[in-house]
Amino acid sequence: MLPVLRYVLPGLVVLGGLIVMSLGSDVDLEGGAGIVSAGGAVFLVNWLYRIGVTGDREREAEEEAREFLDRHGHWPDEAPPSR
Repeated sequence: MLPVLRYVLPGLVVLGGLIVMSLGSDVDLEGGAGIVSAGGAVFLVNWLYRIGVTGDREREAEEEAREFLDRHGHWPDEAPPSR
């Protein structure tokens, strides 16, 4: 995912909410708070997605290490056994 979607989009949404909140009436404060919350939600969804993708990469690396162990008889980060 592009950094623009990860950081700039939620930042713009929060900024828009703050601008609405600065208009001053009670309705503007509540609406702006909802918009700020939406920006925070966008950021958190992106963060959770990144956490999920990182877990997939770790599982793939572990699977590759296990396949290496099956083929060569030692882990990739260990020295080969002397024969």
